[in-house]
Amino acid sequence: MLSGRVTIFGGTGFLGRRIVDRLAAEETEICVAVRNPGAAKGVAATDGKGKIVPMAADVRDSEAVARAVAGAGAVVNTVGLYVERGPATFEAVHGEGARQVAEQAAKAGVARLVHISGIGADSGSESRYIRARAEGERLVKKAFPGATILRPSLLFGPDDAFFSTLADLARMTPALPLFGGGEARLQPVYVGDVALAVEKALATPESEGKTFELGGPDVYTYKQLTSMMLRQTGRVRMLLPVPFALAEALASAMALLPSPPLTPDQVELMKHDNVVGPESLTLADLGIEPTALQTILPSYLGR
Repeated sequence: MLSGRVTIFGGTGFLGRRIVDRLAAEETEICVAVRNPGAAKGVAATDGKGKIVPMAADVRDSEAVARAVAGAGAVVNTVGLYVERGPATFEAVHGEGARQVAEQAAKAGVARLVHISGIGADSGSESRYIRARAEGERLVKKAFPGATILRPSLLFGPDDAFFSTLADLARMTPALPLFGGGEARLQPVYVGDVALAVEKALATPESEGKTFELGGPDVYTYKQLTSMMLRQTGRVRMLLPVPFALAEALASAMALLPSPPLTPDQVELMKHDNVVGPESLTLADLGIEPTALQTILPSYLGR
């Protein structure tokens, strides 16, 4: 069992909720630090006895971050951004926001920090999203050398942003796009396994200062995952290959919309594999056996 309070930034998000549930079940006191604390009222473990306290804290606000980490024994930063809106840019959230959390945690004497990044973080990427993820990792390591960095691949689970979104799209259209032919490889990882990895990392001193890449037991192409979703939902749809050049043109045109369904950075992400590196530390190094996609998908994409 963890000792002391744990502050979780982004604790109402897809991954953050699962982390809160796991730690609350261990009777850990948790501060759920989010921009809208009202959203934290529904975040609680069914059988948990841990005290959950919502707090308003934007990772870009140093004073708010300092208040959220004060008195904490551990901090977890799960805050992520896929579509930029106004001042909430990739650089502001994944870069400077990550730095604020790490610096304020270090100043407060926090013992453990877990930072959620993503496989493929690369300062030399053409994608601003990927570059910002890499910059965030660099700034976190500089401010808090003992931080544990977790890089999950594509997250799956009930209400996920991938399969659930694809299933919704399949209900509305007779064809599904395969950008670049859908040949990019992904290694989907169960959101519950990543939440467990956070718990294990916090409780394992040997994980300090290390980076883990988290993927499931199997690698699939984007096309295979799309076909799997269709089989699971019992739908028949045409899979339409879309060249990257056309996808980039569409994304640029959609960038003017308030909430674009496709962005240039998302197209860039689809050009590259998202799999665990051969020399990386993995779930197995945290004592976790990854959950197969086929054992979870039917529970929320059933016919």
